[in-house]
Amino acid sequence: MLVLDLTTELTGAAVPADRLRARAAGAYLGLAVGDALGATVEFLIPREILEQYGVHRELLGGGWLKLRKGQVTDDTEMSLALGQAILSAGGVAAGPIAAAFSDWMRRKPVDIGNTVRRGIAHYRQTGETQVPESDYDAGNGACMRALPIALVTLGADLEQVAAANRIQSHTTHHNTLGDAGTLTVLRMVQAALQGARHDRLKDLADALVAQAPAYRYDRRRMENPGGFLVETLRAVFQSLFATDCFEGALIDVVNRGGDADTTGAILGMIAGALYGVEQIPRRWLAVLEPKVAAACRTQAGALLAMSPQCRG
Repeated sequence: MLVLDLTTELTGAAVPADRLRARAAGAYLGLAVGDALGATVEFLIPREILEQYGVHRELLGGGWLKLRKGQVTDDTEMSLALGQAILSAGGVAAGPIAAAFSDWMRRKPVDIGNTVRRGIAHYRQTGETQVPESDYDAGNGACMRALPIALVTLGADLEQVAAANRIQSHTTHHNTLGDAGTLTVLRMVQAALQGARHDRLKDLADALVAQAPAYRYDRRRMENPGGFLVETLRAVFQSLFATDCFEGALIDVVNRGGDADTTGAILGMIAGALYGVEQIPRRWLAVLEPKVAAACRTQAGALLAMSPQCRG
């Protein structure tokens, strides 16, 4: 069993409230545009992307899901379902979260992962809000939707963040390796919201690798990452640390293909918090579905307002 070291706290100077809100909006909109950008080339390999698109850099829709231009997938939809459950319940509670995911699946989403589907079915059949622990549940589904946890627990101690992460993750994914990767993403988002730069985020990624060497990302370039969170985060970390702007990071990661909507979504939430909403290309925001963009902005502010940092 992986034992997580939860002793390291985030540090840094206080960020002005308006800047914090802008970074939170950047994280949520970054998630959505990364999802929409990557969905076009999901399941392609880099050579196929190059042949069909050259360098893929626009929100085109299409792809295997035949999406509308600017349409998002389950990554953003489940994030918004999780965020709404937290806001409606006034906190992170397993029952409302499981019910929200079940309601989302009932609306016949454009895409849904097998592990997510099984977890929701388990809840419907048993009423249990946690699936049994499994060696095979270190998929992407819990991490891709976790941004609302980062926002609502900003300023909480690390064990509280980890506990909230387990509540939402274990609804469908119960795996210590996956928990560790998702918690690291949450910590990276929170550090970036609080003003940390690349070196601090790299320290967090390296701490994950020290505890779980499977996440080591400093070897070969991770092409065509699949639905295994280890592969996804290796690609995300490589793209984040090899670039110096939001657009460059997102283009780099989605052109690796594979589970590109999710690599785009996870990197988008980190990079959006790091660089702020002003660095998200306007041409991408202009194409993103207006209702989704509005929901992202609204939830970002509302979840942040509930956080210990903003309440305090």
